[in-house]
Amino acid sequence: MSDILTITLNPAFDVSTSVGTVEPGPKLRCNEPRFDPGGGGVNVSRAILRLGGQSKAFVALGGDTGNTFHTMLQAEGIAVMPFEIKGNTRQSFAVLETSTDRQYRFQLPGPVWPPEQVAAMLAALKPEITSGSIVVMSGSVPDGVPADIARTVNQMATDAGARLILDTSGAALTAAASNPGPPFALLRMDGAEATEVSGRSFASPAELADYGLDLVRAGVAGQLVMSMGATGTVGVSEDERFFCQPPRLETLSAIGAGDSMVAAIALELSRGGSLADAVRHGVAAAGSAVLTPATELCTKAAADEILEKVVTKEV
Repeated sequence: MSDILTITLNPAFDVSTSVGTVEPGPKLRCNEPRFDPGGGGVNVSRAILRLGGQSKAFVALGGDTGNTFHTMLQAEGIAVMPFEIKGNTRQSFAVLETSTDRQYRFQLPGPVWPPEQVAAMLAALKPEITSGSIVVMSGSVPDGVPADIARTVNQMATDAGARLILDTSGAALTAAASNPGPPFALLRMDGAEATEVSGRSFASPAELADYGLDLVRAGVAGQLVMSMGATGTVGVSEDERFFCQPPRLETLSAIGAGDSMVAAIALELSRGGSLADAVRHGVAAAGSAVLTPATELCTKAAADEILEKVVTKEV
């Protein structure tokens, strides 16, 4: 079984609550809040733990918010390797309007990274990437960090004999989609992100799989995983292309579904599973996450139950 290392450069201290109606002007008396350490790679590590696995979490943390964040992660039983940054770890705020079941999500900015901090981070990260391990780099890139930072980390992983799973967005994803090599072991995106990056629209799983195969053959990544939301998820490699479809589920909150998917994929691959098995587990974990409220992640019991109902077909 391979070790798993997650990387989170832009974590967020998540605050979630609910209120009857969201309206401008008056003070809105919210219900009891929930506090969670969040951000792509952090949520992947937390979800891996919930699914019965273990990982190490390399997390950029700063200020009093970062100290609280670190303490909360340790309390959950996650092995944390903090990298100290200047400024406070950013915060996010999610509010459920109970009268409509609409969810409002606010993301505060984090501190801007100076160039010397980027160099220090890479120096601190390098010895943590070990031969045979799976490295999951997930989440957004902080201001000041080069958009193509994942290419640098991927080269480090390749040199160390590790495999990098990348799940990012915005300019960082655009940079990743034009990666000249070496290929990422696995690149994850959703259909909307694929449209944003490629300028193409995708009406079916087969069309999305065609685009994924284009990226594989261009040397961008060895494997592509592309989500189409509740419809299902496409998996592509040079030798296979398939679509995993979950059963119909009632969504309470979509927060954490993507991170739960990546967690299950990384865990299954670390256990020697195939891409198809990994994506099936990922779809099940994502499905279990949407059944939980607010910022809660997947649960193993629900994921195991959903897994039996995931349908896989070639596209």
